[in-house]
Amino acid sequence: MKGSSLHAPIRNLSVVALWALLMLMPPAAAVAQNRDELERNKRRIEQEINLINQMLRETQSTAELNVTQLVILNNRIQSRESLLRNLTNEISFINRRIAGINTEIETLNRELEELRESYARMIYFAHKNRNAYQRMMFIFASRDFNQAYLRMKYLQQLTKHRQLQAQKIAETREKLQETLAELEERKQEQQALLAEQQREMQELRQEQQEQNRQVQELRKREQELMQQLRAQEARARELQQAIERVIAEGRRRAAEAARAEGRPATDAFRLTPEDRIISNRFADNKGSLPWPLERGIIVGRFGEQPHPVLPGIKIVNNGIDIATTQGSRARAIFEGTVSRVVSFPGHYAVILRHGEYLTVYANLSEVFVRNGQQVGIRQELGVVGTDAREARTQVHLEIWHGNNKLNPEEWISRQR
Repeated sequence: MKGSSLHAPIRNLSVVALWALLMLMPPAAAVAQNRDELERNKRRIEQEINLINQMLRETQSTAELNVTQLVILNNRIQSRESLLRNLTNEISFINRRIAGINTEIETLNRELEELRESYARMIYFAHKNRNAYQRMMFIFASRDFNQAYLRMKYLQQLTKHRQLQAQKIAETREKLQETLAELEERKQEQQALLAEQQREMQELRQEQQEQNRQVQELRKREQELMQQLRAQEARARELQQAIERVIAEGRRRAAEAARAEGRPATDAFRLTPEDRIISNRFADNKGSLPWPLERGIIVGRFGEQPHPVLPGIKIVNNGIDIATTQGSRARAIFEGTVSRVVSFPGHYAVILRHGEYLTVYANLSEVFVRNGQQVGIRQELGVVGTDAREARTQVHLEIWHGNNKLNPEEWISRQR
């Protein structure tokens, strides 16, 4: 059986298995990221977890457990696993720095010892020749004038070198103290990250236990879930039929225009020069289009996926579903024209045309645009609907090229 909405598959990794996965990660992955990138990634994941927590609080306001809560919990588990991998990379980065510092300390200690020995020899020689008479005798004992000159220059350079050597010892000692201070700082940072990693592991263990509990409880309501799945399928069919009508209308108008101009009719949608520019620009921005929400998480992915609860049941998604917080507003991912505002029982869908491409924004409780209106990139299209029973707030996004359904996740930016 197939449905219209994708939910993330259940992941039942044990803590031991996860730890093994983290430890077996290739060091090159950590090397490829510098510390700033790791910190930015950590902040992004933490923000994502905070958003998920907010959405969970909203969905848990309902009296009974529902699939939406499970899907959001699954996403939090995935985010926490990402955070653990990031923490492991940070710890590896610090461990490499600590190893480097220890090498520096060994080098500085050897250099300092060599400087001290050299300085001691110079002091010993200077002590033997500590007064002017001895220095003069050292010079006058020369075999000839050239040797006397060289000995005089040697004494001058020795004095200067001794001063430089003393300065070098002081600088090396200072550098060693700085390096030791950095080592202590890095060790404290390492301990803090290890403690954070342990806390995250504990959180993950508890979330996985909660995940298993929710799955078992929801499986007791199989008939109810099958009914919900059929309702989702019906809504998906209605939306697809509306999209197909828009596509068919565009072809009909193109055929009428061709006949009026005495040209052979084709199945292709006729583009004006401006439409062609927009279409090409839309295609050129694949992978970097903005999200249809200011913030959210993907809870339903494109294509055929296993149902999050019902074993052996597959669900099909023509687009992606992005969960967000109540009251959020959907926005256009590119400039275009409103082809159709479609009204369904309990929600609306907005279909935008971008030359040869269509983008679809479904599950809106209120819309701000009208048919034929020009819209700009990130322009607000409407309020994202919230399911009254499950307190679920999510927008459904589809991208079409002609009759072909595209994976929106490949078109929107990875960093939102």
